[in-house]
Amino acid sequence: MFRTAETTADGRSSGAVERKTPIASGAKRRAMNHRIRVFGAVAATVGIFLSVQIGALALIEPFYESELQAVDDPQNPTNSVVYFGIILLATAFMLAAFKYDLQLLIRAMVVGVSVMLAWFVFDELVPSAVTVGSINLLAALAALGLGMALLGYPEWYVIDLSGIVMGAGAAALFGISFGLLPAILLLTVLAVYDAISVYGTEHMLDLAEGVMDLKIPVILIVPTSLSYSYLELGESDPVSNDDAATASDGGERDSADAAEPSGDAEPAVDGVPAEAEDGPTEAETDDGADSLERDALYIGLGDAIIPSILVVSAAFFLDAGHLDVPGMVVNLPALGAIVGTIFGLLVLMYMVLKGRPHAGLPLLNGGAIGGYLLGALASGVSVLTALGF
Repeated sequence: MFRTAETTADGRSSGAVERKTPIASGAKRRAMNHRIRVFGAVAATVGIFLSVQIGALALIEPFYESELQAVDDPQNPTNSVVYFGIILLATAFMLAAFKYDLQLLIRAMVVGVSVMLAWFVFDELVPSAVTVGSINLLAALAALGLGMALLGYPEWYVIDLSGIVMGAGAAALFGISFGLLPAILLLTVLAVYDAISVYGTEHMLDLAEGVMDLKIPVILIVPTSLSYSYLELGESDPVSNDDAATASDGGERDSADAAEPSGDAEPAVDGVPAEAEDGPTEAETDDGADSLERDALYIGLGDAIIPSILVVSAAFFLDAGHLDVPGMVVNLPALGAIVGTIFGLLVLMYMVLKGRPHAGLPLLNGGAIGGYLLGALASGVSVLTALGF
């Protein structure tokens, strides 16, 4: 954009007239397109989170009737300590596996867990039209098909669909296994651990960098364009993990054209191809807008599961009346936890769009707990009762 002074016939200046160069106009159009695509990806991320939470609520009664509670005493607070210890051991194991090049072992284990959780979900949802003994054959084939898809063609939509199934199943399973106090303790401890592991020790970022290349459903991938391919993703940025949500620029190009651009094109920087041709890029015309130029958003699957545990626990354990919603168990405190989670997610997305990874559970779990408590108070439940005392 520049200014020029036009002169009238008698030689007097008519004042400054603002004009836009074609390059600047093109950059603004591109900036608007980037914003629309990124905001669409944020909306899709919200949709995935809601799918996990609504799916988990729909699985409460089927899982309980099938006696899938993971512990004998859901009200025991030590359950949270045990589960947190398991997370620490799993994290240490995965870091060691990456160090000693045992990535295939991790991939096999994660896909195996995916098939198991999918089996739990499909066994409740798929009609048992064909059975072999007590096994629902159609459900078993669907779970095995999901595992084969993850092994054979782990494109982003395969991973996301698998993540929704896994997330709903895991959230329902743990939600009916953790009473109110254990669930709140678990979310609080994991939020603190998440912040330490991302901002302090940063070992979760190392873990995230490793799992990105494995193409396994421990992350959710939301592209900003239909041309994005997770299968073609080259070296990854440290963007996410299964317990600490982070987001960053996606899709560093690894082709020869990206490594050695021709003509006037500039090389890719931070996974975002710079503008070709002459003239200013979007970063030069709109300060900070280059952070919106990304191929995909990444967020840990655990960030959808962990706050959803409280959603399920609130609906299952808290006597606060039930809302009349077909096909699921839900009350006002559970609904408050959902709203709080989505609020935390939107704040998280706003932060990561500034261009750096962030721990997700402090915001997501904090939003879920805050929304849950507000919903409990609105239902006439005391704070102590809502906290599980």
